[in-house]
Amino acid sequence: MKDRFGAVLTASVAVLLVEAVIGTIALFVRGQTQESPDPPYSSMGVVFLIAAVPFVAAAGAFLGAPLSVGVVMPLLAVAGWLGRRPSGHERWWWVPALAAGGTALPALATAVLVEAGLLAGLGGWLTVSAAPAVAALVARRLLLADRPPLSGRALFGRVALYGTLAGIGLYAGIGYEPPRLSTERVAGTWSDGKGGTLVLTADGKATATRVETFALDAALEPMAHQCTGTGTWEYDPGAGPWSQAVDMSVDDCSIRTWNVFGTPEQPKLFVYTGDPDHWSLSVLQRHNEELPTK
Repeated sequence: MKDRFGAVLTASVAVLLVEAVIGTIALFVRGQTQESPDPPYSSMGVVFLIAAVPFVAAAGAFLGAPLSVGVVMPLLAVAGWLGRRPSGHERWWWVPALAAGGTALPALATAVLVEAGLLAGLGGWLTVSAAPAVAALVARRLLLADRPPLSGRALFGRVALYGTLAGIGLYAGIGYEPPRLSTERVAGTWSDGKGGTLVLTADGKATATRVETFALDAALEPMAHQCTGTGTWEYDPGAGPWSQAVDMSVDDCSIRTWNVFGTPEQPKLFVYTGDPDHWSLSVLQRHNEELPTK
């Protein structure tokens, strides 16, 4: 009996850890696919992820144990009792039914409190109810008479290993990238949405009208202002999507280099301006005229 209790506890903790890893990866992937002017990952991030694995596993075990004892095991006990009442045999579907019923009111209260929409509230309820239900269903199989004993160390080790490898693969291989541009695709009119425009012609001429820029004042503090003038520009493809840039030389405009982000359908140019400790993001968006093909 003691061995079964340890196996069930280990299985529940391991499943909760897997669910936490999957949820974290899902949130990470969603963030990686969002349009951003900054690279989605770095090599140091992967190194940090590897170094953090033992601590994450320990934290997962520390938090998963009380959840298993306080939520998953009572859920198993009550579902088993209810299942045996009418027919004398347990029914697995009592586990998700009890989990869904027990979490419905807290999920509804939370959705109302945070003013979540119908779909968001429903998704949150299903997620919260599925987490203990899945852990309980996996642990339930270990209580059946024909199930062999489970090695907790092997299960937990495999979960930590596979979860880490999956996280590293997703961290290093999935993410947003800026659209690849060219001189022809950069030429055109760009706007900051506040009345400033930058017109770049195919022959390398640039005309800025009230484009936000900045310069240092007498106290060497960055001061934003608008610039208007003419000059030249050229497109630098760089070594990859993240290093491509538009180099510009326009009278009265201190900003010389704009980087690229956005989407192929709606590319954008950006630059960080102002105080280095509190950067401001200046963005120019391509007008909606049809983009030339590559």
